[in-house]
Amino acid sequence: MNRILPLAVAGVVAATVSFASIGAKAQTPPAAGQPAAGQPAAGGPGGPPPPSAQTPPPGAPEGTNLPFLVVTSVEVLRSPHGGMDIVRARGFASSGGWREPHLLPISSGASIDGTLDLIFQGLSPSQAEPPGPLMPVEAILPIAVGHPYKAVRVRSATNAVTLKTLPGYQEIAAPKEDCAKCIGKHFVAKGATAPAGVAAADIVNEADMPWRLRVIGPNDGIPRYTYMPNRLTVVLTEDGRIADAAWD
Repeated sequence: MNRILPLAVAGVVAATVSFASIGAKAQTPPAAGQPAAGQPAAGGPGGPPPPSAQTPPPGAPEGTNLPFLVVTSVEVLRSPHGGMDIVRARGFASSGGWREPHLLPISSGASIDGTLDLIFQGLSPSQAEPPGPLMPVEAILPIAVGHPYKAVRVRSATNAVTLKTLPGYQEIAAPKEDCAKCIGKHFVAKGATAPAGVAAADIVNEADMPWRLRVIGPNDGIPRYTYMPNRLTVVLTEDGRIADAAWD
């Protein structure tokens, strides 16, 4: 199923990091639907528009805070007034069901190599999602003036991007395949040869999917099932085509 995913879903959650007290308070994201500490309420004077796309309907089950699928860029902006640094991370979530993107510090004070380590994460969907265009997400995190960091590393579920010059910008290429249109195409595993006579447009290469992948063949059983929103499951036909797929 193809989806047009609104950028409004990928809102920004920010919380100031003080290098002297990175801990439980800095690491606790705001509750669902609540503004971050020190931020104006959604829709209030000077505040962002109401994040309706991020708020689940009443009674909807909650997800779990987990890393996003991939991070593609890290930027550090320096304010000309006071010198505060602001970390901005961008990347992609596996589906449109993710909410509340934020950066979670996992460094505590000054590190031996001067790197601030962050996890790029959000509230995951509570159930399996069909494949579709990957959802762009971003989050920002201000760092207190006078911090000891010389570099910033942002980690996702599948990769990490390190910015070694502050302020500055570091970017990597986005994934080649999102499986938005993979149903019916031939699946080629890593190291395997594409079937003869099949056009490149009708082939999905596992090598183009840098995330966790579960492949279920026509004669494979499923010994156990644990929901993993960053894992793509593909079900194959006897001739090697993708019969079904889901982020689960």
